Amino acid sequence: MTREQYILATQQNSLPRTEHPQFYPVGIYGWRKRCLYFFVLLLLVTMIVNLAMTVWILKVMNFTVDGMGNLRVTKKGIRLEGISEFLLPLYVKEIHSRKDSPLVLQSDRNVTVNARNHMGQLTGQLTVGADAVEAQCKRFEVRASEGGKVLFSADEDEIVIGADRLKVTGTEGAVFGHSVETPHIRAEPSQDLKLESPTRSLVMEAPRGVQVNAAAGDLKATCRKELHLQSTEGEIFLNADTIRLGNLPVGSFSSSSPPSSSAPRQTIYELCVCPNGKLYLSPAGAGSTCQSSSNICLWS
Repeated sequence: MTREQYILATQQNSLPRTEHPQFYPVGIYGWRKRCLYFFVLLLLVTMIVNLAMTVWILKVMNFTVDGMGNLRVTKKGIRLEGISEFLLPLYVKEIHSRKDSPLVLQSDRNVTVNARNHMGQLTGQLTVGADAVEAQCKRFEVRASEGGKVLFSADEDEIVIGADRLKVTGTEGAVFGHSVETPHIRAEPSQDLKLESPTRSLVMEAPRGVQVNAAAGDLKATCRKELHLQSTEGEIFLNADTIRLGNLPVGSFSSSSPPSSSAPRQTIYELCVCPNGKLYLSPAGAGSTCQSSSNICLWS
């Protein structure tokens, strides 16, 4: 390096700098800063409103540690107090009320209770409607509150009434479309018992006999065409102080000798039966008025 170069170099370093240094600010300024503060303030307001709404909902719904509102969660299950409304299906194992209150299920239309198996198939259904109560199941039973005795049961094969007494209070009585099997039929005290078949025949059968007893009244059997009393192995025994057969035809009487006017005459009749089973009255000693000559006189 030459001397002139060294002097020039030292002179340039010793000259005072007249330029100001440049500083670069760090942070958010201007409209960006104002927008940030606005969003932070909006978020704070939203959090306060949400917290106030949450507190209000907890207060209105009556949320507690045990549950909410009328719903209480206990060790035995869920307890509802007051009136509860369900808008969707309810699946429970058991529903019961308090010991001193009834259980009421109410609907604007029908109340339907379904029972399903593990495959989801319908096994039983109880529908309570405005016009009827319908039960669809394999077997329907009504049991007594004490002892669990079956009072009524019905299935596809038979209907069983297990009560000690079946009482029909209708004015028209009970109507049976087919046969009825029972060991005892009786009427209420001071009431008449009437067995009637308006258009068909009435048949009473028993393997060891049929007993008809009227302790304090009359026994009356009325039919339009024929009344059959049949005993296959025994006899038909009529035991009474007086046996009357009314409206029997009377046979004609003709005597060859002229009647004596001096002595009073008393006509004696015989009860005779024809081979076809008809009964008639015939004066004693008179000829037969039946078509057949083999008549049988019962008594005179």
